[in-house]
Amino acid sequence: MHHSARLTNEQSTAGFKTIQEPAFPTYRGRFAPSPTGPLHFGSLVAAVASYLEAKSRNGEWLVRIENLDPSREIPGASKEILNALEIFGMEWDGEVIYQNRRSEAYQAALTLLKSRNLIYPCACSRKEIADSSIIGIDGPVYPGTCRGNLPDTARARALRVRTGNNLIEIKDELRGLIRQRLESDIGDFILRRADGVFAYQLAVVVDDAEQGVTHVVRGKDLLNSTPRQVHLQQLLGYSTPAYMHLPVVVNTQGEKLSKQTRATPVAPVDPVSQLIKAVRFLGQEPPAELIESNIVSFWEWARKNWKSELIP
Repeated sequence: MHHSARLTNEQSTAGFKTIQEPAFPTYRGRFAPSPTGPLHFGSLVAAVASYLEAKSRNGEWLVRIENLDPSREIPGASKEILNALEIFGMEWDGEVIYQNRRSEAYQAALTLLKSRNLIYPCACSRKEIADSSIIGIDGPVYPGTCRGNLPDTARARALRVRTGNNLIEIKDELRGLIRQRLESDIGDFILRRADGVFAYQLAVVVDDAEQGVTHVVRGKDLLNSTPRQVHLQQLLGYSTPAYMHLPVVVNTQGEKLSKQTRATPVAPVDPVSQLIKAVRFLGQEPPAELIESNIVSFWEWARKNWKSELIP
């Protein structure tokens, strides 16, 4: 732990200014990869940006493994991702949180929403929704078929949360003002799937709140999800963190790097050159001689010179 900056009374009366430190660090960021494969360059970029945003402000940086869906998890990938972060010199604060061990917390949030009549069971199949929906920002908009009440005979499948049509506004630190009306843009969305798996939207909101996350730095591909998360934060009485959505790394075909697009894992050999490539992608201007340096010197330079306003 760093030493408190509090001074004694004698010192403060001797012309020093007392600095009161908050009990929590004022900045808590996080990196939350899904273990669907090893770390690729796109996830390295997100890790580096979230790490530097936190560390350049003397904040904390947490790591959370988002492994809600056992069918998508690759055995050993979590360990590989954490090993890669260590090789790249990124030290996280506190212990790593695994979402697949957190069902009780997610269930508690669902119970609270249910007690306020904010969620309902839905028996619609994907095909039924696709047939009767208009296409919104993020695929078919759920038309609210089961919103009234399901007949007792219906096979209840998923749990959906009620959305309203009030305007949700987020000021993203890179993208400016983001606006959505959930009911017409997205529709009532799923919080627990038919197979019992909790939805990403619910888990991420509960985890960020419980971990005291103040700033979320992640890829622009998650920007459309943010109003849904803000809606849940408001329903659950959580505060809303600050958001920054980064440019997404794409391959030569213009597709986002992911396991689906067969993104190459970052090789742990020569980590400095890959870190330099990552900060360059983020608009930073590392000096040419930094390529000769070691990890420690790289991070020293990066923490001192990080400027988020240069991110394209």
